[in-house]
Amino acid sequence: MAAQQREFKILLVDDREENLISLENILETDNRVFLKAMSGNDALKMALKNDDIGLIMLDVQMPEMDGFEVAKLLKSNPRTRDISIIFVTAINKEEQYVMKGFERGAVDYLHKPLDVNVTRAKVNVFMQLYFYQSDLRRTIEQKNKINKQLERFMYVVAHDLKSPISGMAGLLSIMKEDERITGSEELADYLKLMIDASMHLAGMIDSILEYSVQSDVEQSVEQVDSHELVQQIAHLLFPPTNIKVAIDGQLPTFPTKKFKLQQVFQNLMSNAIKYIDKPEGHINIGVMDNGEFYKFYVRDNGPGIAENDTQRIFKLFETTKNSSSRDTSTGIGLNIMKMLVEEQGGKITVESVLGQGSSFYFQWSKT
Repeated sequence: MAAQQREFKILLVDDREENLISLENILETDNRVFLKAMSGNDALKMALKNDDIGLIMLDVQMPEMDGFEVAKLLKSNPRTRDISIIFVTAINKEEQYVMKGFERGAVDYLHKPLDVNVTRAKVNVFMQLYFYQSDLRRTIEQKNKINKQLERFMYVVAHDLKSPISGMAGLLSIMKEDERITGSEELADYLKLMIDASMHLAGMIDSILEYSVQSDVEQSVEQVDSHELVQQIAHLLFPPTNIKVAIDGQLPTFPTKKFKLQQVFQNLMSNAIKYIDKPEGHINIGVMDNGEFYKFYVRDNGPGIAENDTQRIFKLFETTKNSSSRDTSTGIGLNIMKMLVEEQGGKITVESVLGQGSSFYFQWSKT
């Protein structure tokens, strides 16, 4: 069964009926629908009444309201400003006249008498552009819908985890007063680590709840000391004694949404800890100035990633053949991290050599 053709609606505007008929005959195909207006006022009314117009073919020389004025009014209205306009004119091609048309919102010119092949070719281009833009809008709408579902899922999970985590933190605080624990320096140190970890986890859950119930615009921007943030993450990830985490130089303090930056660092650092397969593991975190962005890196001496996997790993549910005795991979974390980085206008990349290790780089906006 053949795929159904998508409809492309064109508004033809000319004060002479024979010109409208001629233009329709030139452009007519199975998937095109034509609306016709013989004055500027009629054209404005039709454009407001039909919200699916893909292109306007607009005559410049018309009585009462010329094409330039019509275009200016169309571009000033939010409902019609994104419609592509091609001016059709018999006026000479002097540069200042052409520039006036572009200033009014035209995207192209056609000069009378019309060249049939050129006219068809230009309209074909704008039709394809309209379909591409429509597809992009639908994709963005679908992405936003999925993001809302994920945010709702995050909220439900975080809400269900909050009570037991808070209870655990409270119980650990009570245990801190037990003489059997306070009498042992080693047990007291372990207990303090557990309390710190549970409080950090409770804070993360609160942040997830905040993230889930607020829009991206509403989430608070604060001054974040990324050096301190990374130190805290490294401390609370409890790396094995054979793995050393080091910060190269001083990481910056700058305004950003802390929870999102924390998610990216925590994901990269925990992955590095999880997969390191050397007797002595090394993880280094650093930063480079990259113009409008900070370019952070997390480098390890783990098993590395095969060249054909370096792009695939950022896709949802994709994993590599690397194995870990500490945890399993769902293929979700790196995809979420990629979205967080791209929200900042940046990008994430990886450089890796099998058997030697990987370096993950991500850009983060300075403001």
